[in-house]
Amino acid sequence: MASWLPETLFEIVGQGPAPSKDYYQLLVTRSEIIFRWWKISLRSEHRSSKPGETKETHEDFLENSHLQIQIALIFGARILDYVFNMCEGKFDFLERLSDDLLLYIISYLDLEDIARLSQTSRRFAKLCTSDILWEQIVQSSCETITSDMRALAEDIGWRHMFFTNKFQLQRQLRKRKQMHNSLGENPIL
Repeated sequence: MASWLPETLFEIVGQGPAPSKDYYQLLVTRSEIIFRWWKISLRSEHRSSKPGETKETHEDFLENSHLQIQIALIFGARILDYVFNMCEGKFDFLERLSDDLLLYIISYLDLEDIARLSQTSRRFAKLCTSDILWEQIVQSSCETITSDMRALAEDIGWRHMFFTNKFQLQRQLRKRKQMHNSLGENPIL
C-alpha cells in the first residue's frame, strides 16, 4: 500500500532549544530516517565544527532511544510520535491530501459530520470553518446567489450567512442597500 508514497515522506527543520543556535533537519524517506545538524557558535572550540548527519533504517530508529530523545527535544513529542508511527508503517493518508481536495470532500458531508470532523484536529477545524467550504455549501443549497448576497457574505462570512434564516438575511440585505443608498453609493452589484 505504501508503494505509491513519494520517496520523501516527511521533512522538518528547526533550531535547537534556547540558548542553542544550532540548526537541525529531520527527513523521513520510505526506507530511512536522516537527521542532520549544523553547529552555530562563536566559541573557538566549535568554529571548525562541520555539519553532521545520522542515517538509520526505520527498524533501527525504533530501537535508537538516543536519537528519539534528540528529536523530541528539538521538534517536540508530537513530531516524534508522528515519525514513530511512520516507521511502524502507520501512515496518515488524510494528512497528505491537499486542502482543496479535502474541502471538496468535506462539502459533501452532512452538517453534523462537518461539526464532528472540525473537532478532530486543528487542520480540520480550520478547513471546516473556512469561507471557501461554506461558500461551496451555500452555492449548493441556494438556487441563485445575487451580487448583494455575495457582498453580504463577504462582510459577515459564508458560514454565518448559511446559518442565518431567510428573514434575517433579507433584513440585512435591505439594511445594506439603504446604507449604500444613503451614502450616495451604488450598491455593489
